[in-house]
Amino acid sequence: DRQLLIVADEHVDPEFGTGAVKVTPAHDPNDFEIGLRHQLPMLSIMDTKGRIADTGTQFDGMDRFEARVAVREALAAQGRVVAEKRPYLHSVGHSERSGEPIEPRLSLQWWVRVESLAKAAGDAVRNGDTVIHPASLEPRWFGWVDDMHDWCISRQLWWGHRIPIWYGPGGEQVCVGPDETPPEGWEQDPDVLDTWFSSALWPFSTLGWPEKTPELEKFYPTSVLVTGYDILFFWVARMMMFGTFVGGDDTITLDGRRGPQVPFTDVFLHGLIRDEFGRKMSKSKGNVIDPLDWLDMFGADALRFTLARGASPGGDLAVGEDAVRASRNFCTKLFNATRYALLNGAHVAPLPAHNELTDADRWILGRLEEVRAEVDSALDGYEFSRACEALYHFAWDEFCDWYVELAKTQLAEGNAHTTTVLAAVLDTLLRLLHPVIPFLTEALWQALTNQESLVIADWPEPSGFEPDPVATQRISDMQRLVTEVRRFRSDQGLADRQKVPARLGGMDGADLSTQVAAVTSLAWLTAPGDAFEPSVSLEVRLGPGMNSTVVVELDTSGTIDVAAERRRLEKDLAAAQKELASTTAKLANEDFLAKAPQKVVDKIRDRQRVAQEETDRINTRLAGLR
Repeated sequence: DRQLLIVADEHVDPEFGTGAVKVTPAHDPNDFEIGLRHQLPMLSIMDTKGRIADTGTQFDGMDRFEARVAVREALAAQGRVVAEKRPYLHSVGHSERSGEPIEPRLSLQWWVRVESLAKAAGDAVRNGDTVIHPASLEPRWFGWVDDMHDWCISRQLWWGHRIPIWYGPGGEQVCVGPDETPPEGWEQDPDVLDTWFSSALWPFSTLGWPEKTPELEKFYPTSVLVTGYDILFFWVARMMMFGTFVGGDDTITLDGRRGPQVPFTDVFLHGLIRDEFGRKMSKSKGNVIDPLDWLDMFGADALRFTLARGASPGGDLAVGEDAVRASRNFCTKLFNATRYALLNGAHVAPLPAHNELTDADRWILGRLEEVRAEVDSALDGYEFSRACEALYHFAWDEFCDWYVELAKTQLAEGNAHTTTVLAAVLDTLLRLLHPVIPFLTEALWQALTNQESLVIADWPEPSGFEPDPVATQRISDMQRLVTEVRRFRSDQGLADRQKVPARLGGMDGADLSTQVAAVTSLAWLTAPGDAFEPSVSLEVRLGPGMNSTVVVELDTSGTIDVAAERRRLEKDLAAAQKELASTTAKLANEDFLAKAPQKVVDKIRDRQRVAQEETDRINTRLAGLR
């Protein structure tokens, strides 16, 4: 029999249950702290194999699970079990690998006293010696380093760096360095160092420290550390602790030729890569992505661009095949645009004088300079996703979708300098994209410039080309006009690229007289003949204040199969009405509105609005068929 102590401690919640709990300081972290506060004995009742040991009871030798049943049965036999059962939730740690419940157990381990180390790591960020990107993660950094507990560094594993402690036959112990020989007959500690202890040595140990080496002089400290935010504490903080600890060594300061060093000046923390539904990847869920499979399917450039495009500082990236497929399509678009330019004789050469450039030329060159500046700004701030987004939308939405198409019109009109502009834009664009799409851009750039290698080419410098606001407004108005005409054509049942006669009125008043050929080509129109009779017309408001109007008259007679178009519209109308009825019914359900998240409700309202607009549009079109 053993006398039990009863202590009062603030850790216990008096409102929960009876307010009385057991205290086992050797088998629970919270109980251990209570035991320290009240100087309780630290009695261990379990061995390393999870068996009851050294209790002096009939339970010694039993497995932990077997003992739990036996103890309860023994208590029941003595009439000490309370019949009332009130189940409650409690957290029990489980092994991530095996799923087995973890049993805390007091044991003798090796520790690092971290107070001074953690302070130095925190001060390095406070003083600006090391900058964390994004800054929003700085509070998490300080929360850890300013409240860090001593670090247990010994592990009972089969792999790792052996702890360099040796024990003598009389219980003596000594630390033996890598170049020293332990005393004969002494045994080394069987434990290994924590993985993060070994990893914390990485920045300088890989460069030869503690020896003085050319590599250490040239490459230390590291300029940028790129890693996931999930190991900010486990790895980054430990590297900072060790780096600042040795930062004043002669090998680091080069015998005083430079001051104490931190291991890296900038830390970029990216998010975690998750599956397309935002779930953490795990073998048990079967959602782990093998990058080698995607390399085979989509190519290294597409995968690299996908990851870089999603690498927002501190934000997770949900990625699926659709995202990588979109990147592959982007690479294909880039290839086709460069191929078109090369087939038309594009080569890098000095640009013509400003007054010889068309509005489209001035617009694309001005946009190129704006994008170059934005990419530089984004990369300087470690905003890789912003840089990739800027390049993606410029390359696809502006250069390929608009300027390349306008270039076809300009070349047809005999503007030979167009190929020079194409080459100038591609030269800079390929260099800007090279860090994230290295293989394709290398091949295309060499073909375009006939130079040795893009990887050793200079990064684009400011061109000095100022955006032209007049040309930019004209191109913006031209794009709006073409887009509206294309939409109107679709509403009229005309197929894409089906040419129809049209008359453009008000182009001079809208300052678009130089854009007639472009609008005619890109909107798939033809010049009106002598017998031109418009059957439909469209008014488009243009200009900075929408104070100019262009009237587009089209002759669609004989171009549409009215019966077939009516059948198509009626089919589309049925689908739109079905969507409208479904969304309206959901929004009329009070129970649904009360329980559904606001985002879901807003999304359904948007669907209802779109369905209503589509229904109205189709009804108008059906009424106009004749």
